Amino acid sequence: MATEVLPLEKSTIDSISPTGKSVITEYHVPCPDCGSSDALCRYADGHSYCFSCLAYTPPERDHGTTYTYEYLPWRGITADTFRYYDTKTKIEGHDGKPVSLGFPYPNGSYKVRTLDRKGFYSQGEITKAGLFGRNKFAASSHKTVTITEGELDALSLWQVIRSPVVSVHSSSSAQLDVGLDRSWVNSFERIVIAFDGDEAGREAAAKVAKLFDYNKVFVVRFPGGTRKDANDYLRAGERDELSTLWHNAKKFLPDTIVSSFPEFEKIIREKPQAGIPYPFPTLNFMTYGIRTGESVLITAQEGVGKTEVMHAIEHQLLKQTESNIGSIFLEEPKRRHLQAIAGIHLRRPAHLPDSGVTDAETFQAIQDVVRLDERLHIYSHFGSDDPEVILDTIRFLVSARGCRYILLDHITMVVSGLGGKDERTSLDYLSTRLEMMVKELDFALIIVSHVNDEGLTRGSRNISKIADIRVDLFREITHPDPDTRRTTRVVVSKNRFCGRTGPAGELLFDPVTYTLEEDLGYADTSQDHSGTTPVGSG
Repeated sequence: MATEVLPLEKSTIDSISPTGKSVITEYHVPCPDCGSSDALCRYADGHSYCFSCLAYTPPERDHGTTYTYEYLPWRGITADTFRYYDTKTKIEGHDGKPVSLGFPYPNGSYKVRTLDRKGFYSQGEITKAGLFGRNKFAASSHKTVTITEGELDALSLWQVIRSPVVSVHSSSSAQLDVGLDRSWVNSFERIVIAFDGDEAGREAAAKVAKLFDYNKVFVVRFPGGTRKDANDYLRAGERDELSTLWHNAKKFLPDTIVSSFPEFEKIIREKPQAGIPYPFPTLNFMTYGIRTGESVLITAQEGVGKTEVMHAIEHQLLKQTESNIGSIFLEEPKRRHLQAIAGIHLRRPAHLPDSGVTDAETFQAIQDVVRLDERLHIYSHFGSDDPEVILDTIRFLVSARGCRYILLDHITMVVSGLGGKDERTSLDYLSTRLEMMVKELDFALIIVSHVNDEGLTRGSRNISKIADIRVDLFREITHPDPDTRRTTRVVVSKNRFCGRTGPAGELLFDPVTYTLEEDLGYADTSQDHSGTTPVGSG
């Protein structure tokens, strides 16, 4: 294995290649297997090695050698098990020496393990392959699915429990691998994570667990040492012990309790993420901006303009951050949503037929605002009365797609078809679970709710109770004065972060540019907001 990496013109390596010493031709280059930006080295004899994921690509040295491919028993795993997972051993034709094992992934790529000295390399797009073995089991075909950290562990466990077992490509790519096949995994009632009993395995298991509702996630705790994974047990002839360990898998529990001074100090010294400013100065003064780990509830009666305020906030987040954003606008088609974002950027109503904005201009504006592909995730549903759909969608957007900000407009639409007591019960459940998820996954949730004539959130008072910050919007939509009709008053009625409540400015809608801006002539002499809006951690 590698002993030292020196500058390009001087360095050599004690390679795992049979050629021995080999001069580096490229170093600190991206690894196609784990995604590391600088951990891969390539050598003059054609082989490469990643110092992050340990992936090894052998040199081209076949020189006309012929090979056969067979299902052979190895490390306690039977030939029948290898056959079930279509994993063959490559054998040199002239002396019958096993060379490598090829693990086929559903997308046609292979992860190959060399047998003379432990090493790995891949063929095809392994980083987009998802889970090894997934194609062997239909979705929801059993009650339980098990995910291991390595392909040999998947074969070992399946041989013992005869229940669906799949594997990630590596611990470093585990969250991505599972995320690619998340819908398939989530179709099972019970998800068992059986990663290695070392620190890397435990950290990877915690990341994978976040992709799913914790109530259905269980963890096999391998003791480590000589029994750190499933194959270690099989090689030792301890099938019964492995079976018992799997059947005794415990519910996954995140690390929620801290009690030592070092833990307290670490928490205190963690630099909180700065709040992202709202596009409205007075609201910033009142709230210190938008922070992850908090929920913001925006309320108003119908027709006041809550969606336009949400569009303005969404545009601000896209412009002010590099973070991924999930947008769930349940009463707005995707085309209209994209036109709204483009219109704010162009300062013209891109959705109106007489605006003069072409589709090409709209698309270019979206590219200018969003900047990165697969950054803005737009979801809409019509007609679902199941809160679990929205809860699972948000968990997916945050955990699998890395969204730090979620906008939901509006919560009552999720259960609009239920009515009566069922609607209230579902909204109570949904709002409570959403707040728990905000704290668990540390994202910002900006959510809209209608209110009744008394100002209470429609369907459930719990929606208001769980929110960290509540912002109320008021507009006199039938007033004879046109300026009054297009002026929205903003009031902060709840503020757990800093306690500032009360009037928070007036927003003026411009029908020409179709944008909302704060009326800076609004007079609130009790505070000085003069361009020094405090935005940050407080």
